[in-house]
Amino acid sequence: MSGALAGRRVVVSAGPTYEDIDPVRFIGNRSSGKMGFALAAAAAARGAEVVLIAGPVHLPAPDGVRRIDVRSAAQMREAVLAALPAEVYIGAAAVADYAPRSVAPGKMKKTGATLVLELVRTPDILAGVAIHPQRPKLVVGFAAETDDVERYARGKLVDKKLDMIAANRVGVPGSGFECDDNALSVYWPGGARELGPAPKTVLAEALLDLVDTRLQVHRSA
Repeated sequence: MSGALAGRRVVVSAGPTYEDIDPVRFIGNRSSGKMGFALAAAAAARGAEVVLIAGPVHLPAPDGVRRIDVRSAAQMREAVLAALPAEVYIGAAAVADYAPRSVAPGKMKKTGATLVLELVRTPDILAGVAIHPQRPKLVVGFAAETDDVERYARGKLVDKKLDMIAANRVGVPGSGFECDDNALSVYWPGGARELGPAPKTVLAEALLDLVDTRLQVHRSA
């Protein structure tokens, strides 16, 4: 299979990030990385040069893909920016919004009935890529929402200066995090498309078809 991605560099970030509290504990999320890995595999099958920035997941690297493993949001940001320039960036990772201000050098002991952690915002990788001097032609984001999916997704599309965003509703049985199937609502300026429910491998192909189309629109503009 080929298309607008053939011979082009595509950077995909996938999976969660883990933000360490101490050498034993961390703040994380339930992202399995399956959607991002499916996208990386599908892009490679279309002839793209794919760089996959993977958070802590238990998945084999897709064939023909250069995989870079990271743990934290800061490490993921550094790896993504180092992978530029690229034709397309797909930010499918569930990056932590907050991280502990400091990491305890040793295991924190139980000292009381409550524990207060001071958290600080992590850099926004998607927004950073969208304004980068080596900005890809197409910057695609993901949004995991529990309600008002379109409103929040379109808000992120505008606020982060993205070209496209794929939103999915989480907390629904059989879809989203830790599942093999998913459903995506894809938005771009002036357009939208519903994909699925379907296996994430099938959704990856459908989403890349949209990426292909949007790339061709950008090139002809």
